[in-house]
Amino acid sequence: MSSSPTHYDLLIRHGTVIDGNKAPRYDADVGVIDGRIAAIGPLAAHTADISIDASGRIVAPGFIDSHTHDDQAVLSQADMTFKVSQGVTTVIAGNCGISAAPLRDDMDLPMPLGLLEAPVHGRFTSFKGYLDALRATPSSVNVAAMVGHSTLRAVVMSGLDRPADAAEIAAMQAHVEEAMQAGAIGMSTGTFYPPAVKATTEEIIAVGEPLRARKGLYVTHMRDEADKVMEALEETFSIGRALGIPVVVSHHKVQLPRNFGRSSVTLPFIRDAMQHQCIGLDCYPYTAGSTMIRTDRGMLDGRVLIASSEPHPECAGRDLADIAREWGIDKAAAAQRLQPGSAIYFMMDEEDVQRILAFDETMIGSDGIPVGEKPHPRLWGTFPRVLGHYSRDIGLFPLETAVWKMTGLTARNFGLHERGRLIVGHHADIVVFDAASIRDTASYEQPATPAHGVDAVIVNGQLTWAQGAHRGNRAGQVLMRRAPATDA
Repeated sequence: MSSSPTHYDLLIRHGTVIDGNKAPRYDADVGVIDGRIAAIGPLAAHTADISIDASGRIVAPGFIDSHTHDDQAVLSQADMTFKVSQGVTTVIAGNCGISAAPLRDDMDLPMPLGLLEAPVHGRFTSFKGYLDALRATPSSVNVAAMVGHSTLRAVVMSGLDRPADAAEIAAMQAHVEEAMQAGAIGMSTGTFYPPAVKATTEEIIAVGEPLRARKGLYVTHMRDEADKVMEALEETFSIGRALGIPVVVSHHKVQLPRNFGRSSVTLPFIRDAMQHQCIGLDCYPYTAGSTMIRTDRGMLDGRVLIASSEPHPECAGRDLADIAREWGIDKAAAAQRLQPGSAIYFMMDEEDVQRILAFDETMIGSDGIPVGEKPHPRLWGTFPRVLGHYSRDIGLFPLETAVWKMTGLTARNFGLHERGRLIVGHHADIVVFDAASIRDTASYEQPATPAHGVDAVIVNGQLTWAQGAHRGNRAGQVLMRRAPATDA
């Protein structure tokens, strides 16, 4: 005797499932009830409030952006169109030592902390306050957040041009403990940047001590990604070993022409270290990076595009060399005149980018900065660029691998429970896309353009993006880390 048909909240029909675990694709329907995947299989006889025809389309887990600076955008730009339009359903925030909390109302924010948008309703003096605000006014994407070491230094220390003393370390430890209790998934550092350049390895280990008991993550924009990249990797791994916790190397790269090709050395070193401790890494699929406007460390040696400038907003989207020529000064002087702001730096080699992308354990992160009218195109284009350009067109890896790098692998490394896989019982974060046509349209000239080929995006069971438009749903949740038994 056959059972009666099930009525689903949402039913994706006739799609081809890629489940986020590198397994071969297969044809199936996917049914959603109460925000979770309720069934995967032949569901033709069943009904639903919302039905999506996915004929000829891939049905995959929603993409997890492993490296973002969306800390304030998830509140001030809560529709998060620049992410959901490319299939992203979860963002990892609080990277590069920069977090939205804790902050003081009376403090001036040193760069690059100033790259985060100004808060809509005042600063958050505790990490709990920040996460409570996200829960009270959800965005369209899930958020897993870290506390930033540079933020803690700026809050606690009277001057940033020295290592922290014992009292300052104790104060920062207390903030890390509060953040972890509130739901932070770990701590990030950005020792590449001025606020943390003088922080010693010992300071970082001491400040991160509260991570140990909770198996929090240590995620870092390393001290050097150019001439001393190997020493920086050594330091990063030593911090993870000292604390007995997992490490993630942010946006792994090798910078400046004299270092082009060194990924053939860094990646085997990382692979060997992975045999002895828990290490992850991510990258973005571009040869240009973007950060605060800087004049040091060879940052002006190549082409530089100004993305935003507080004193000269009219210069956004222009080449620094052209601006300097127009002003009759050199590039360094022009950059100083444009500060504070952000810029795009062409500093990597395509062969290195492809080698790092293709490395088995590399996750995908955008590292986009959601401010200004001329951001790096990675803010809008990262995930379709990997799926279209690198997987389909270049054939760097199969589509199943590409999806895994932005779903299952990332959920595993960050401890995001019941995310990143299409499995019955898991949260219904789902993207439907056309593998034959998906591509990034965002360019350096026109960076804020949505991807082509993303049909539908579902966040916690709510249809959030469909037919090229936002549906108005804001079903994102605050995600906490569940450390697997195999960690560290």
